[in-house]
Amino acid sequence: MLRVIDTETCGLHGGVVEVASVDVIDGQIVNPMSDLILPDRPISRQAMAVHRITEAMVAGKPTIEEAIGRYHGSAFYVAHNASFDRRMLPEMHGDWICTMVLSRQLWPGIKYGNQALRHSLKLEVTPPADLHAHRALYDCYVTAALLIRIMETSGWDATQMAQRCQPASVAGDVLPFGKYRGQSVAAIARKDPRYLRWVLENVRDLRPPLRQALRKYISDDQ
Repeated sequence: MLRVIDTETCGLHGGVVEVASVDVIDGQIVNPMSDLILPDRPISRQAMAVHRITEAMVAGKPTIEEAIGRYHGSAFYVAHNASFDRRMLPEMHGDWICTMVLSRQLWPGIKYGNQALRHSLKLEVTPPADLHAHRALYDCYVTAALLIRIMETSGWDATQMAQRCQPASVAGDVLPFGKYRGQSVAAIARKDPRYLRWVLENVRDLRPPLRQALRKYISDDQ
């Protein structure tokens, strides 16, 4: 079971106003849950314009610490731009999978917003009719459909997806092949950045953390 989770907030710096999840089991979207949340700060006008959740709607609702318990219980949590939702929520005991990171690996050169991917990949999904994009449960349905497409396209299981979403250990990552075998990417970048660019452009089966490290140093060199 994979639990897709999403938050809506008071702004980019936090203050959860809504949390929701759906589970993906055997390729099916099941067990929808959602809660409006009393935030720890005012809702910004910019955020309110996006998700349309008002101060009146969250008055008297539980805090995120009070509500989050029923979202626990999965070995894997999935979110689109998971680093954001993970930062907004209390500790969730499980591995995280980011559908944005995986989409970048599978479909380079397109737009990676949730709705953009929904349309470009022609995802078949039926979110709740009474909600709209940027409400947490609505977005969970879209992310779940995207997750299913990722698994169908790639053949990756949950553990493989979680591994592919691990951040690159840039400074300590080493090349496992070639003339600089065993040397750190950081060291190679200082003396031969063209070689790193060649590796990135010509070696297809790179581990995602290594690919991220190469991109980071090549970007810094430009």
